[in-house]
Amino acid sequence: MRRQACLIALCVGLLINQFALAAELPTRWVSAGGAMSEWVVALGGESKLVGVDTTSLHPDTLKALPSIGYQRQLSAEGILSLRPNILIGTEEMGPPPVLEQLKAAGVRVEVLSADAQLPAMKDNVQRLGQLLGAEAKAGQLVDAFQQQLQRQQAWVATAQQQHTAPGVLLLVGHAGSKPMVAGTGTVGDWVIKQAGGRNLATHSGYKVFSVEAMAGLNPEVLIFSDRALHGEAAQQALLKENPLLAATKAARDGRLVEMDPTLLVGGLGPRLPQSLQQLSSALYPDKEPMNAKAQPQP
Repeated sequence: MRRQACLIALCVGLLINQFALAAELPTRWVSAGGAMSEWVVALGGESKLVGVDTTSLHPDTLKALPSIGYQRQLSAEGILSLRPNILIGTEEMGPPPVLEQLKAAGVRVEVLSADAQLPAMKDNVQRLGQLLGAEAKAGQLVDAFQQQLQRQQAWVATAQQQHTAPGVLLLVGHAGSKPMVAGTGTVGDWVIKQAGGRNLATHSGYKVFSVEAMAGLNPEVLIFSDRALHGEAAQQALLKENPLLAATKAARDGRLVEMDPTLLVGGLGPRLPQSLQQLSSALYPDKEPMNAKAQPQP
C-alpha cells in the first residue's frame, strides 16, 4: 500500500513539474537574426513571434510582423512596445546597453552563438527547442541538417576527384557599394568550403578590400550578396562600382553567383543545406546536381 502511495505521489509530482515548466515557457517572442527566426519557425513557434529584425525575411509570413530594426542597432523602446517575454538572437545583436535595458525591464534576453560551426548550430536549436517545449522536434531538425550535410560532403568529394576546388571570393555589399569580403570564421567562409570551394580570403571575419586587392586575387568564382538589390541589377551594380572585377577570371567566364544575404546572418540556418546544393552546382557545373532525378536508361 505504501509503495502504491509513493508511486502515485511521484506521478503527481512529475505532472506538477511539467505543468510548471509549461507555464514558464515564454509566449511572446522577439527574434533578432535571420537564422534564429527561421529556426523558431521550423520548430513550430511562429505563432509566438510578435516582432522580428530586418534580416528575418524567411518565410515570407515574417514580413507581416512588426520590425524591431537591424539586429545590431536595436531600440529598447521599440521592442518593449511589443510586450515580449523574450528576445532571442546571437552575439551579433546589440548594442549592449539596449540589451541591459531590456533585461532591467523584465525581458528575458537569450544570446545564442553565431559561430559557423555544427556544434554551435546544434546547441542553438536544442536551446530553442527547450524554450518552445519542442525538444523532440529540435532533435529531428538537427539530425536532418547533419544528414543533408553528410550527403553534401560526399557529393563534393566525388566532384573533387575530377576537378580542383575553384578559388572563390564571397562579397557582401549594399547597392553595389564597396563590398566586404568573407574571411575565416564567417558563415560565408563555411558556405564556400562546404560547397567545395577554396576561399581566397585568409583574413578573419568580414573586411573591406580595395577593388585592386579583390581583382588581384583573380577568383574563378565570385559569390555576391547584396542587401539592397537582387538579380541582374545587383550584378551590374557590383561591376559598375568595382570595375576592375570585370577583368577577373570569374567575370570573364560568367561565373558570378548570387546568394541571399539573409543566409549569412545569425549563424547556420535551416535553409543552408539546400543553398549549398545550388552553390555546389555552380562551382562544379560539369557534375550532375545532387538532387537531379535519375534519367531513364535508353
